[in-house]
Amino acid sequence: MSSEGPNGAKATPKYKQIIAYIKSKISSGEWPIGSKIPSQRVLAATFGVNRSTVITALEELAADGLIEGRLGMGTVVVNNTWTLLAMTPPPDWDQYVKAGLHKPSQTAVHQINEDEFNSELIQLSKGELSPEIFPLEGMKQVMERVTQRLSRFGYEEPRGYLPLREAVSEYVKRLGIQASASSILIVSGALQALQLISVGLLHRGSTVYLEQPSYLNSLHVFQSAGMKLSGLRMDQEGLVPDELAPGNRQGSGAILYTNPCFHNPTGILMTERRRRELLRVCEQERLPVIEDDIYRGLWTTEPPPPPLKARDRHGHVLYLGSLSKSLTPGLRIGWVVGPEPVIARLADLKMQTDYGASSLSQRVAAEWLASGMYEQQMNEVRWQLLMRQEAAVHALNMHMNGLASWEVPAGGFFIWLKINGKLSMTELFTAAQRQGLLINPGYIYGETQGGYVRLSYAYASVAELHTGIERLGKIVAALLQK
Repeated sequence: MSSEGPNGAKATPKYKQIIAYIKSKISSGEWPIGSKIPSQRVLAATFGVNRSTVITALEELAADGLIEGRLGMGTVVVNNTWTLLAMTPPPDWDQYVKAGLHKPSQTAVHQINEDEFNSELIQLSKGELSPEIFPLEGMKQVMERVTQRLSRFGYEEPRGYLPLREAVSEYVKRLGIQASASSILIVSGALQALQLISVGLLHRGSTVYLEQPSYLNSLHVFQSAGMKLSGLRMDQEGLVPDELAPGNRQGSGAILYTNPCFHNPTGILMTERRRRELLRVCEQERLPVIEDDIYRGLWTTEPPPPPLKARDRHGHVLYLGSLSKSLTPGLRIGWVVGPEPVIARLADLKMQTDYGASSLSQRVAAEWLASGMYEQQMNEVRWQLLMRQEAAVHALNMHMNGLASWEVPAGGFFIWLKINGKLSMTELFTAAQRQGLLINPGYIYGETQGGYVRLSYAYASVAELHTGIERLGKIVAALLQK
């Protein structure tokens, strides 16, 4: 029977205190997987209870899959947060392939996706590098090397082409992430990684915390798998950890999705201080993290702080990377870095989905990374992005000064415009389209306040940036006068 707490309130039962204590030791990494926990006698003495109370707590933890009694070893830790997710029963794939289950794009998103292939429009929306930046000669060289060494090839092993995983392992090591090839999964872009996670690791009804606004709000990857999105406030340092609502972590399978480097759509770069704070809170609350770091290499001033994953010592973070934003989306190559049991689970799901990414694309990607040509190309990409960013900011100062406000990002593709005044963003989108201009209104990213536009300077030429922003300024000015 539990004792009385302050003001006559019932104190937490002793067995629950023991459960909370052991869970905190596991989640913090003090008791890693494979370690032996204190004996029943030691725990009983520590908490001042009899052994039956300890046994009750241990039985509940064992039922949750966190610990296991082993002959001759005592009780050992067998799982943490991510590995528990990975060990849940496989999803019923039939429910995901039935027609009509996947939610369609918003009307505006669907229209934008179609219009991004309209060559008559100035593309101020496209989150893709300009064709002018495409390394054609470098790609020819890489393709020639690959074809010269080419032998018969077929399906790759579930985790992906081993030399590519080894090259990714070396690449992320330079970012401070220690990951062997066996803890890396090759995927067809970061979006596929999110799809695999949503149907393979998470439970229907789980909460996905994310920045507000967020690129994920323009997709239905998590909602289609039955997840609930919960937006968290941002400031100029990035996501605000205090916004993580208490009481939603335990038992709900909740996770955090974050895009800390040159956030899409706001362009915000999460500071090193904020990264440390965020990881501390997530570890404390046992909230697993998906770190989407696909824009990391696109800095224009100085390299960003180390990834969250670089500070992750307990398998708490799944790390997503990709060549789509930095080299070309045409290869359809990305990767997931995480605990081996999770990677094995996701690899199995990927094999059920498409039987692996293109073998040829994987070989080409491996050559880019292993040869050092990728790093050389990134220097050119950063210079090109800086030139385009400066052109966009110059045009904004000339044609939208007083009409909108903005911050100049330290990298990435996007400037987040705030229109100074009230106007219909749907009307602005339609008017811009009629004037040969494609923009992304903020509401497709879950921005509820209105008046925001995501402006991309990565795709359009410098001349198109000047023309497009001048045109946008005239449209905004006309609509504000109505």
